[in-house]
Amino acid sequence: MSSVQMSTLEYCQFLLSTQINDTLTYFADHVKKFSHDRSNRYLRGERLRPHVVWDNVKDAIILSENGYLVFDETVVDKRYSSQIEGVRTQYSGNAKAVITGIGVVSCVYVNPELNRFWEIDYRLDDPEKDGKTKLQHACEMVSQAHFCRQIPFRGVLMDTWYATKWLMLVIERMGKVYYCPLKCNRLLTESDQPKTYQRVDPLAGTSDEEQAGKRVHLRDVPKGHHGSFFRLQRPTPRSEPDIDWIVTNDRTPHTAQVVQTVTDLRWKVEEFHRDTKHVTGIEACQCRAARIQRNHLGCAIFVWNRLKELANTAGTTIYQLKQGLLDQYLIQELQHPTLKMVLA
Repeated sequence: MSSVQMSTLEYCQFLLSTQINDTLTYFADHVKKFSHDRSNRYLRGERLRPHVVWDNVKDAIILSENGYLVFDETVVDKRYSSQIEGVRTQYSGNAKAVITGIGVVSCVYVNPELNRFWEIDYRLDDPEKDGKTKLQHACEMVSQAHFCRQIPFRGVLMDTWYATKWLMLVIERMGKVYYCPLKCNRLLTESDQPKTYQRVDPLAGTSDEEQAGKRVHLRDVPKGHHGSFFRLQRPTPRSEPDIDWIVTNDRTPHTAQVVQTVTDLRWKVEEFHRDTKHVTGIEACQCRAARIQRNHLGCAIFVWNRLKELANTAGTTIYQLKQGLLDQYLIQELQHPTLKMVLA
């Protein structure tokens, strides 16, 4: 066996190039200089930390003072692999059910002026190991982006799960704005009617308030911390539109249309989660060791950032870019088929 050492680059190249199988066995079958055991030992011994994602993307990212950090979590589906270390049962919005998987909290940086985005940080949601909640992971990442890396951004976008008093106050102390969707049972009061809290779903306003927002105070938030409340309607194929209740501490006068444009940026993180599951094989690793799963997940994120950069340069999508790898193969096979078709 060759003494050549395996590297993260070679494994990432495999994940970028492979089309149908993302397992270590398939990797070893096609890279003859590395056996399956050697590949397994490498990924078991390597320690890819989340900060390496930023180290790899910081030279490619285009920063903006009007940028946004977007947080959300996803579940890497392992429902058929209950023996993998670190998996636990949790609700998956993608599967619309409670499944066995690995929770991942993602931090995406969005440049709204260019309509481009990059994954810059992530955390594994493993409270049994580190004792941290998803909110604590999100707070760590936004603090690291602001204080340590000094990344310019205007505000933070998040899902309803993260719209808590604690995280809102953390963002305010940084001098940043937040746009938070609220659950229908969240209690708030109009600023001129203290202590008369009510649910957000029946809250109505005048036509002017629908456009310019209603000044409100959320229950349990310290006195003096007011926000603007918007009731946004999103058309659906159904007869009834979906309603989003948004609260923001942004003091800049905005219309409902502007708030809708900003909150729509939150879907970039959903696009990232969908892409990684479709083109990087992030869910495909079958190894039981938690360290291998962590390293595989990190490599999948490296691959997505690289594919996204190449797709932006080529003016195409990452799906067309990766599927295009088979174009020359198909042309060659049609001209000189390896397996010839025969009809009776």
